[in-house]
Amino acid sequence: MKEFLTTERIDPEKRLVVERTKDFGEIYDIFNEADAATQSDRCIQCGDPFCLNKCPLHNYIPQWLKSVAEKDLEFAFKLSNEPSPFPEVMGRICPHDRLCEGDCTLNDGHGAITIGSIETSITEAGFKAGMKPEYPGITTDKKVAVIGSGPAGLSVATYLLRSGIAVTMYESADRAGGLLTYGIPNFKLDKKIVDRRIDLLIDAGLKLVLNTKVGQDITFEEVADAHDAMFIGVGATKGKNAGLAGENASNVYSAMDYLNAIQRKNFKTTYDKKFDFKDLNVVVIGGGDTAMDCLRTAKREGAKSVTCLYRRDEKNMPGSRKEYKNAMEEGVDFTFLTAPKEIILDEGGKAISVEVIKTNLGAKDDSGRQRMEEVKGSEFRVNADVVIMSLGFDPVVPSFLAENGIETNSWGGIVIDEETYETTTAGIYAGGDCFRGADLVVTAALDGREAARNISKSLL
Repeated sequence: MKEFLTTERIDPEKRLVVERTKDFGEIYDIFNEADAATQSDRCIQCGDPFCLNKCPLHNYIPQWLKSVAEKDLEFAFKLSNEPSPFPEVMGRICPHDRLCEGDCTLNDGHGAITIGSIETSITEAGFKAGMKPEYPGITTDKKVAVIGSGPAGLSVATYLLRSGIAVTMYESADRAGGLLTYGIPNFKLDKKIVDRRIDLLIDAGLKLVLNTKVGQDITFEEVADAHDAMFIGVGATKGKNAGLAGENASNVYSAMDYLNAIQRKNFKTTYDKKFDFKDLNVVVIGGGDTAMDCLRTAKREGAKSVTCLYRRDEKNMPGSRKEYKNAMEEGVDFTFLTAPKEIILDEGGKAISVEVIKTNLGAKDDSGRQRMEEVKGSEFRVNADVVIMSLGFDPVVPSFLAENGIETNSWGGIVIDEETYETTTAGIYAGGDCFRGADLVVTAALDGREAARNISKSLL
């Protein structure tokens, strides 16, 4: 270990831009065993590892880096899969620069350990070698219902099944995975990776019920009566509005609606053809990872131009630096320090441009973030054939919550006991974006894991 003085940080190879923008294939190669070991050998094995502490799941990062450096794949695989329900997913999509790698001791001068890429390589190499996470089978008479098959739902199912508890998962869509399937594009996360994890859960005893909306296709009471406990993980998919004049035009779309439609297109299933943006000028309002997903998707779909409008500067973008860099490489135009004021419509009521105003960043507010200030008289217009709004998401609040005494807060988030994850109705738990608001996959995975532990304690 501690080879950071003689070995530089390297990232996995990326497909050439001219190739990768022609399809939706993943853009990063996976480290081979030798490269993973060499990069892991750079770790200095801190006594108080910042990387582990910054990871919401508190993954055993230094321990599995040591195992990889020593080429003990079996132990690394077990260590990686213990606190995380799907490490090969996290290795691909986590904003490592803001979490584990961002707090790596070597990040100041030597280059952080490539933790995410090594995390992916461990599980992929393990699967290739025939390894699988261990499940005992259904060993109890307890049954738990999970509503929603996104990151939180898959996580809670993983840890309940590890406890020998039977799980029935209800999903309104035609495929499981939630955000992992219909919200994150294939070029970041191939859907075969998601399907493989779901298949492992089914093999472990999961009963998956698709195309079934609780409260519509089956009553909440029916589900509750058939199970000893429930977990709600319905996510947050309702796009936030900016309150702009013209934002209700027919060619102004929500980011999630767009990503969902294009994923259905990639699955070769029915989708709304209005989301075919070939040869159109596409404008995306927002600066987070979902905005980057929309921008990069539009490039692959053959848009004439793809422009991102963000009211702050590059440094203040809320998304991953890696995703911003990839979008830049792929030809996305970024217009920073620009705030939308109005969406201009033609006589037929369709958006034709976005009126914006230049901004400056001024004094810091109470949170420590610089205030945004508009520059008077700096208005201009950005031409647009379609506009995508990517300003965050709120939960869609099912009617069965209030009907069953499950309280929500002012913005629709489910109220829970943050130590037990139990809602205001006994025996019903919740977690993920329907509790936090739109957040990271890793925090949804954390909620699912911790909720499962508390559910298990209450039942066993």
